[in-house]
Amino acid sequence: MDKLLFDRALIFRVAIAVPVYRLFDYLPPETGNFESIKPGVRIEVPFGNRKKIAFLIEVVEFTEIASEKLKRVCRVLDTQPLIGAMDLKLLYWASQYYHHPLGEVIHSAFPAGLRQGKSTLWAAEKLYSLTASGQAMDSALLKRSPKQKLLLEKIQGNCAFFTESELSAWGQNFQSALKQLMAKQLVKLERGPGPVDFATSLIKQEAPVCNRAQQQAIDLVCRHWDRFAVFLLEGVTGSGKTEVYMQLIHAVLKRGSQVLVLLPEITLTPQLQERFSQRFAVPLVISHSKLTDGERQRAWLKMQQGAASIMLGTRSALFTPLKRPGLIILDEEHDSSFKQQEGFRFSARDAAVMRGKLLAIPVVLGSATPSLESLHNAEKKRYRLLLLPERAGEAKLPHLQLLDIRNKKMHEGLSQPLLEEMRKVLAKNEQVLLFLNRRGFAPTLICHDCGWVARCRRCDANLVIYLQRRLLRCHHCGCEQPMPENCPACLASALTPLGLGTERVENCLLELFPTYGIVRMDRDSTQHKGSLQAYLKKISQGQAQIILGTQMLAKGHHFPKVTLVAILDVDSGLFSIDFHASEKLAQLIIQVAGRSGRADKKGKVILQTRRPENSLLTTLIEQGYNSYAQKALTERKEAGLPPFSYQALLRAQANDAALSLAFLDAVSRLAREIAAAQVQILGPAAAPMAKRAGVYRFQLLFQSASRRRLHSLLTELISKIDQLQQAKKVRWTLDVDPVDLF
Repeated sequence: MDKLLFDRALIFRVAIAVPVYRLFDYLPPETGNFESIKPGVRIEVPFGNRKKIAFLIEVVEFTEIASEKLKRVCRVLDTQPLIGAMDLKLLYWASQYYHHPLGEVIHSAFPAGLRQGKSTLWAAEKLYSLTASGQAMDSALLKRSPKQKLLLEKIQGNCAFFTESELSAWGQNFQSALKQLMAKQLVKLERGPGPVDFATSLIKQEAPVCNRAQQQAIDLVCRHWDRFAVFLLEGVTGSGKTEVYMQLIHAVLKRGSQVLVLLPEITLTPQLQERFSQRFAVPLVISHSKLTDGERQRAWLKMQQGAASIMLGTRSALFTPLKRPGLIILDEEHDSSFKQQEGFRFSARDAAVMRGKLLAIPVVLGSATPSLESLHNAEKKRYRLLLLPERAGEAKLPHLQLLDIRNKKMHEGLSQPLLEEMRKVLAKNEQVLLFLNRRGFAPTLICHDCGWVARCRRCDANLVIYLQRRLLRCHHCGCEQPMPENCPACLASALTPLGLGTERVENCLLELFPTYGIVRMDRDSTQHKGSLQAYLKKISQGQAQIILGTQMLAKGHHFPKVTLVAILDVDSGLFSIDFHASEKLAQLIIQVAGRSGRADKKGKVILQTRRPENSLLTTLIEQGYNSYAQKALTERKEAGLPPFSYQALLRAQANDAALSLAFLDAVSRLAREIAAAQVQILGPAAAPMAKRAGVYRFQLLFQSASRRRLHSLLTELISKIDQLQQAKKVRWTLDVDPVDLF
């Protein structure tokens, strides 16, 4: 053993990804000098009868563990920390705020390969570029080879250089087309794969001239480099928020710093990646769950080592270490997808604000429909509000209209007045977008004779009909079964679909508009790689005149030829026991409406409803989202609901409903012994969907006007929960700042 270890004891205190709220002490390896070892390195340790990858938190001289019980570290994997002091501080904060074990929090910040102990060396990717012939080539000459034509156009329009991972991100399975373009000497492999020298230029295209509101927003953020500030960029749909982002990114790149851009949905990354690739001549990486583990690890390491300047990613990309942090941008900040709904239940938006504070860099939150929490923070001057009140260029805001469909003839959810409007728009060679946030053919199968309903055996939910595949599917647990020919209860052949799904509306559209191209975009139709990009291309080229889809159409997409948008069933969002529901519905309506009239033609938005007098709908139509938000904030304040209070939801589930309820009863009694008067304890009560995937779910809600008092209770409560006998028979989770009560 190294002599230094005899002079002064060294104890490695490490975090391990196990569901316990503690760190673990180990002796250093037998050989080596570890006096200068720093927190943030990975370590392999014996744990039980296995070996695990742990993360060094600190080196201490004393431990409460008896020396004979201390195990020795197997090996130290890194010579330098993979995450810095501020990264560790952020993860510490997240562990404490969301009351989640530190080992699991740190574990979630690393890509899968590094969590498994793999090397931090990343193989340089092959780098491709156009030859002189490829740059001059008219892509129309490749019309008989559509994939080659499309790839050549993409390269000519996007970038001087591209990598294999960028090729993969474009979808369409372009590998064979690439080989054929190389065989024709239109594309070449660079001599040596590796980073390109971008020192001469940071951008490929000059930025357009901004309007006054955009420039004011850019100038204000630029005055806050090297210090923490949060900016809420509220811009109506089509107001040019992305252009503001890109000009801010350019300013950061000129300072030699890196930018992290977070999006709520994977579906938005290809479109934004293409715009960024057209503008910037710097290495850009993407990170989301549809990439391979190797692609995500390479992107993580490139940002960590400073080999890439921009990361475009979803929620999990937030914790990627940055060598030269300069700016964090979070687009569509209101979106509930930024909240992790299982495991480590963190909010990427709130954690991004904390990360900006720790790194002393600005954070920009953008949305056309800001969350009530962010608007409240802006009112309290915690955030600086930046307004983009008008659409960029010549585009005008669409006209919103409530269409009362009571007593009107309906064709599978399409009213006669709506069909007439659609025909007018299609006759002018413009596009129509129909929104229905329900997949499948119909949400319910019922027997007309006896009233039997097809229910999921594992969930408190109806089975959804998929008519084309003749099956019934549960959207909550994924169970499928063949669609019966006769009623299982009375054997009658009177089974009838109730309600609307995108598949059913698509069938109707094919009958009513047989000469027009129709695209259905939902999770079912876009599950194959490249299918989404293919649909978007079809829409942009005018091959599809009618676009039908679910929530994936509501965010970020630019459809310049769409002049009519219709929300087929706006009423379905008006009834919910969750107080968040009205806010989500208002945001959804405005976001979907924003797809209309984004070019030089004025758009129209029709909301089909049987409740035209509903105050939420009339406020949105007549006064806009901000008026709705102010009314909603007033109501929340009067009711003592967030953002005027703070909540945490303790959920429990077990195969036996009595076990879940007994556990929460015990926790409730324990909490009432600990809690100050300022913390309300509501429940336990059954979850809105009491049975899901075969388990019974109950919940306990904690609420307080004091964040400090709430978290004080949670800290003490968690330390005692594991001592309860009932805790061993259930699975429980804690959700701090829940975005829904399901």
